[in-house]
Amino acid sequence: MRVLPCSSLPILLLLLQPWETQLQFAGPRCRTGPLDLVFVIDSSRSVRPFEFETMRQFLVGLLRGLDLGPNATRVGVIQYSSQVQSVFRLGAFLRRDDMERAIRALVPLAQGTMTGLAIQYAMNVAFSVAEGARPPEARVPRVAVIVTDGRPQDRVAEVAAQARARGIEIYAVGVQRADVGSLRAMASPPLDEHVFLVESFDLIQEFGLQFQGRLCAIDHCSFGNHSCQHECVSTLGGPRCHCRDGHDLLPDGRSCQARDLCNGVDHGCEFQCVSEGLTYRCLCPEGRQLQADGKSCNRCREGHVDLVLLVDGSKSVRPQNFELVKRFVNQIVDFLDVSPEGTRVGLVQFSSRVRTEFPLGRYGTAAEVKQAVLEVEYMERGTMTGLALRHMVEHSFSEAQGARPRVLNVPRVGLVFTDGRSQDDISVWATRAKEEGIVMYAVGVGKAVEEELREIASEPSELHVSYSPDFSTMTHLLENLKGSICPEEGISAGTELRSPCECESLVEFQGRTLEALESLTQNLAQLTARLEDLENRLGTHK
Repeated sequence: MRVLPCSSLPILLLLLQPWETQLQFAGPRCRTGPLDLVFVIDSSRSVRPFEFETMRQFLVGLLRGLDLGPNATRVGVIQYSSQVQSVFRLGAFLRRDDMERAIRALVPLAQGTMTGLAIQYAMNVAFSVAEGARPPEARVPRVAVIVTDGRPQDRVAEVAAQARARGIEIYAVGVQRADVGSLRAMASPPLDEHVFLVESFDLIQEFGLQFQGRLCAIDHCSFGNHSCQHECVSTLGGPRCHCRDGHDLLPDGRSCQARDLCNGVDHGCEFQCVSEGLTYRCLCPEGRQLQADGKSCNRCREGHVDLVLLVDGSKSVRPQNFELVKRFVNQIVDFLDVSPEGTRVGLVQFSSRVRTEFPLGRYGTAAEVKQAVLEVEYMERGTMTGLALRHMVEHSFSEAQGARPRVLNVPRVGLVFTDGRSQDDISVWATRAKEEGIVMYAVGVGKAVEEELREIASEPSELHVSYSPDFSTMTHLLENLKGSICPEEGISAGTELRSPCECESLVEFQGRTLEALESLTQNLAQLTARLEDLENRLGTHK
């Protein structure tokens, strides 16, 4: 006889007694606590009639050792061959007699051996709430016992892994001709506690006794050193460590770590999320305040910017990525105070040619800009970044296209977005842009060339160059751009930012001051003349 794991001498002595009698001598009924238990029975043609009868008696005897009830153990049975048949579902019977009657009425299917199909059924149907299983939030253990005598005719490893991932603990019992490799592929770890190989159906009751012992409510945490940092929970397979709310169990199975809620929830923080115990809070960058919603930060409202975006529309970008680029542009627009007096935005697309999608002076609100961005059509073709830079310098920042006059001292910002090497020279017009006082930012994705990005960008390059290896992950660049493009956070260090109102006020103040000085000068001249006249009169009297 060959059984895994090994049995003890008292169990071997019990095997000499009839199966249904053995459980009567096995002590008081096992109190398992809440448990959803499904038996998956092989009734293929390779299982002979007397062997199937032995399996039937095995099930009946095992039921007599379980603590059955709506709040204790619920039992379901399915049989399979080339198809799957539910004998009774988890919520069908709560009385032992009803279960035994259904098992005794079983008729074998006597076809192939589709064990994978049976596991799939157990996972999707037998353990569903509709079939009587308790909901996952109730944390009631789910146990499947698969009894088979042959090699599966379909794949079992993948579907068994899915079942285990959903929290189903699987015991695999192989009888006589069963394939050990398949049993190990199905069972839960540790395998030496979940894989049983019995030489014949006559000896299957040995597994029944061992399995009954595993289901008994032994408090494994009350003895031995479980080494759990927080809490120990006694389960079917022994002690298991559990962490308190707000903590996660580490891979060593014993230690607990405070959960980073910012990575586990959709926190919605615009800038930064910080975990604090069982909750979290949002932070804003220096110089910006958290808004009333507790998530968003105030926008760039302290100054004015003329911002022109140069977007690469070459064929290497590809249509689906171009849509991600447009979404990225609109996320930049979201944190700008777009208005005729505030920030003005223009968009230029380039490939082998250059096209102004909309100039700086066209749209006065963020909503209008974002809608215009969504309507931009992808150009494809080559990558003429130098041509795009020339267009920006010569046209995009002209007053004819909406840029404010230089005397108003409004910062001019160019942001170049590209995914590859330029097919023309960029050095002349990259230099010219900076000589014209345009603060240049370069954003590269994928195969963008670092040397070109640095040549396009203003100094220091580490503050003006951003890179992402993939279009789908480039949103992380937004935080750097937010802190840079907002004028109050130093976009153009040393540049005094004035509004037209401030300039007019200064001119008015200077005019009034000059008028006052001229009036004082005239008064002083009149006073001096009077003093001289008085002195002359005094001299005459002498």
